[in-house]
Amino acid sequence: MSHPTAIRPPFHLQSATAKVRAAEDAWNSRDPQRVALAYSEDSQWRNRNQFVSGRDAIEQFLADKWSRELDYRLVKSLWSFTDDRIAVRFQYEYHDSHGTWFRAYGNELWEFDSAGLMRRREASINDLAIEESERRFRWAAPGPRPADDVGIPNLQ
Repeated sequence: MSHPTAIRPPFHLQSATAKVRAAEDAWNSRDPQRVALAYSEDSQWRNRNQFVSGRDAIEQFLADKWSRELDYRLVKSLWSFTDDRIAVRFQYEYHDSHGTWFRAYGNELWEFDSAGLMRRREASINDLAIEESERRFRWAAPGPRPADDVGIPNLQ
């Protein structure tokens, strides 16, 4: 799959969809340095109730996140787009250090610069404890979601 910054505005349906999948693949690598390179040096984030500024802080945020959210697997889906903005919905699953599984549901708003770097990200996320048997995302990880995986199921 393409590197996220290889896909640049202005977006059309095909490029916006590819941008979302490239971001998903990067996040599923669970490599904070790789993921952080898709954001501008001065990128601004709101993630739940946290505000993060700059690529270095994003990299540290992600390292901390994936040290707590174990066996993380993410699926993103394009919701809408304009020339330089994309809205996505997503779900991800992980377990904590006690073995409790969670599914997180959320929406993100992304804004890009002309180089294809994300300069702004706003994420609203809710977690739901689930039983291990309720997991949906079981591909080998870290790594991308298989091409034949259906993605986010409707409404649940």
